[in-house]
Amino acid sequence: MAEDLIIGVDVGTTSVKAMLFSSEGNVLDGYSSMYPTQRKSGGIVEQNPDDWVNNIIAALEQFGSAFDLKRVRAMGLCSQVNTHVFVDRHHQPLAPAIVWQDGRASGCAAELDGLVADADRLRWWGAPLPIDASHCLSRMKWMQEHRPEIWNKTSQVLLPKDYCLLKLTGKVATDPISSVGLINQNLDYVDGLLDLVEGAAGRLAPLSGMTEIAGRIQNGMPGSGMPIAICTMDAWGGMLGVGVHEPGAAFYLSGTSEILGIVSDTIEPTPGVIAFPKCENIRLHVGPTQSGGASQLWCCQLLGISPEAMAALVSTCEHDRSVPLFLPHLQGERAPIWDADARGIFLDLDAGTRPAELARAVYEGVAFSARWVLETLQNSAALVPQELNCGGGGFQSDSWNQIRADILQVVLKRVSVKDPGVLGAAGLATVACGIHPTLGDAFTKMVSIDRVYTPDKSRKAHYDAKFQRFKQTYYQNNNARPLSGPV
Repeated sequence: MAEDLIIGVDVGTTSVKAMLFSSEGNVLDGYSSMYPTQRKSGGIVEQNPDDWVNNIIAALEQFGSAFDLKRVRAMGLCSQVNTHVFVDRHHQPLAPAIVWQDGRASGCAAELDGLVADADRLRWWGAPLPIDASHCLSRMKWMQEHRPEIWNKTSQVLLPKDYCLLKLTGKVATDPISSVGLINQNLDYVDGLLDLVEGAAGRLAPLSGMTEIAGRIQNGMPGSGMPIAICTMDAWGGMLGVGVHEPGAAFYLSGTSEILGIVSDTIEPTPGVIAFPKCENIRLHVGPTQSGGASQLWCCQLLGISPEAMAALVSTCEHDRSVPLFLPHLQGERAPIWDADARGIFLDLDAGTRPAELARAVYEGVAFSARWVLETLQNSAALVPQELNCGGGGFQSDSWNQIRADILQVVLKRVSVKDPGVLGAAGLATVACGIHPTLGDAFTKMVSIDRVYTPDKSRKAHYDAKFQRFKQTYYQNNNARPLSGPV
């Protein structure tokens, strides 16, 4: 009898990635294609949402050319979040998708944030989460005030995976975890919060569990009749895809941004990180930065080199005082400082600074930003992990991975699948269609480790001092106050 097949899809910030798996997690075929992002003055960052859908269809066509798609039990679909599409009642987009990096709604965010009491934040979210420019309500308020002709025609405001789901199945649905900042500890929309923007509640998608089947691919499309699971956001998909689902486990994902998380049932409300409500028996404390792989890409463009050439340059450069200090705040910063106005910095340049030192400084700066997140997460979760399961496109450089291990001073365990978000989506689909009974069963069977990076203890003192300077430089340059501890 032919083996069951599963498809996982991750709609990322720069590309759609899809893989065809066996039910045990073996990769049978893969698809990846980038799409353009439009960046304009005023902090505007946009994408064409139909680029996401067209790439998923292209992936299905590719898989169908070599495999019988009728053997596919289900497809799972994860995506970037805090990227929003305003659609009309005919399911057509009314404007380009507003990407999570877009800062146009910062003024609206500040106004909304000032209306929320600290006690309400703790009651709703379990942590003092800010309303920033990427929050769905900020985007809704901006559209209401600046594009009323679009707002008045808007039927739903959808995340990328939910827009793709709508186009493929005709169904409108989302999961609670992806609805960042809109959901309370009971996995319901927060009524008191939604009341801050008139008409917001009626434009949100109905909530369903991440391991439920949302619908089936419509007739006339490749894979017609294939069930699609609701799934969830990229961070949760990546967390599962690196094998993290038990209390005490922790992870580090690297793509366009860096995302770190700890699973812990304890919550010590801490500024700067997100403590998700408990879902699928997982209580996740997580922090996303603004610029991980994005800093690498910027450096490559600046130096006119490829990421592979950048890694080779870094391998020729030691961790000494000749390496400048770099703050990767090229488009503001998210966790743990949540400062849209923060800007990147190079310090300690001199006439002897070479491209190799600049490249290493970028690697180190991204790792310092991750350490700051991890430090804050440890406060929130009341837990200090000794190892992190790792994955994503940013973990393909051995030199960068060793720098990360040295700066974080934890063991890094890289998973064998390059795109853990894709594997996470596929694993969720196996539970949704009944191949595996639980998430633990699915990901224990589907995830494997291919390399371990152990921190060099001799570098600890050097990097401890440089990390303290990293934080001090941010505070001095931005006239910001140091983050407080648990509240």
